Amino acid sequence: MSAVTTIAKLHSPLKELVNTVPDAHFGQSEKDKAEVTEWIEKVAAGGAVKPDGLKDLDAQLAPKTYVVSNYFTAADVALYGALHPILAQLQPALYYSHPAVTRYFDHIQNRPSVRAATEPLSPAFSLVPFDLENAPKLERKADPPKEKKKAKPVEASGSATPVVEEKKSKKEKKDKAPVAAEEPAKPTESAPAGKLPKEKKEKKEKKPADEGSSKKGGNAKAVAEDTGEPVPSMIDLRVGHIVDIMKHPDADGLYVEQIDFGEETGPRTVVSGLVNYIPIEQMRDKYLVGVCNLKPANMRGVKSFAMVLCATSKDGKDAGIELVQPPPGSTPGDRVFFEGPDFEGASPLSQLNPKKKIFETVQPGFTTLESHEAAWVNPATKSVHRVRTSRGVCVAPTFVGASLS
Repeated sequence: MSAVTTIAKLHSPLKELVNTVPDAHFGQSEKDKAEVTEWIEKVAAGGAVKPDGLKDLDAQLAPKTYVVSNYFTAADVALYGALHPILAQLQPALYYSHPAVTRYFDHIQNRPSVRAATEPLSPAFSLVPFDLENAPKLERKADPPKEKKKAKPVEASGSATPVVEEKKSKKEKKDKAPVAAEEPAKPTESAPAGKLPKEKKEKKEKKPADEGSSKKGGNAKAVAEDTGEPVPSMIDLRVGHIVDIMKHPDADGLYVEQIDFGEETGPRTVVSGLVNYIPIEQMRDKYLVGVCNLKPANMRGVKSFAMVLCATSKDGKDAGIELVQPPPGSTPGDRVFFEGPDFEGASPLSQLNPKKKIFETVQPGFTTLESHEAAWVNPATKSVHRVRTSRGVCVAPTFVGASLS
């Protein structure tokens, strides 16, 4: 049974609400579709939300932004509607005791699409106020120390044989290992210093051919494209659109955004430390430039899959931070590149290798010009390469000489 069919089992006005919210997905994969249907069925049957079962639901929602996958679905609308009559009656002490449920509910009820859909159905889904500023801080318990695995005792009887066989097995594996892993033989009486036994020498001479053959196939391009001096075109910049944003449940200075980069897999979850610099109202529904090939990073329990490109005042963070804005008419997924024949046709790396510090090496050249246009200035030649899309140049609204990161 599909989620659309299951919605008919919901009671009014929740059924009308789920059908009205325009951006509520029914699942992007077969697995997600099945989960959305399952959640709606539980809500319809009254099993998803029970006043005495909020503790279990709180544990389920603690690590999640949405109940299915990492994007907003019809299951979230259904669960929000089922929670509404319960949370609307809770006093602070009670909703403080269920922080994940409260955080989740407040996040869903403040989505612009949900608020717009609830207005005709008021007061059934009126805005529930929460005093979250005075909520008690959650105590984080340290993970217990890991116990070291004890070595298994060797049996007395027949103990020599297994040990010999194990050593033999390791020797056989070593002999069968790739030639590239061979180490030069140590000087012995039969092999004087500076010379190798004949067999080893033959294997060593074959090494270049073996290495050459190993570079064929899918890995060759990844290895080749990561070589040479870091250049800005290695960075994958794209236009993104914030479709949802909330404060990080466990970090006061972080936002958790859902950003559409025009991918079939849906919006990416992105964590950015902008709470103290850009109000959440100025972040909602914004178009921006994102760095999309950084290695995903865990940010206080939430995995971030991109980075928002921002301009920091030349006088420092306290003087202001603002989003780098793509040109008018941009759409999610538009390619952002650097002007100049060396960069415009180049393809970015699939993922930046953190050990090579490519972004860190290139970043000092990022700045904003007198025209507020974002650019990369080559530190060696001082040539200026503006950051742009096919529609125009990206800008920082007010900053000149800003640092971009």
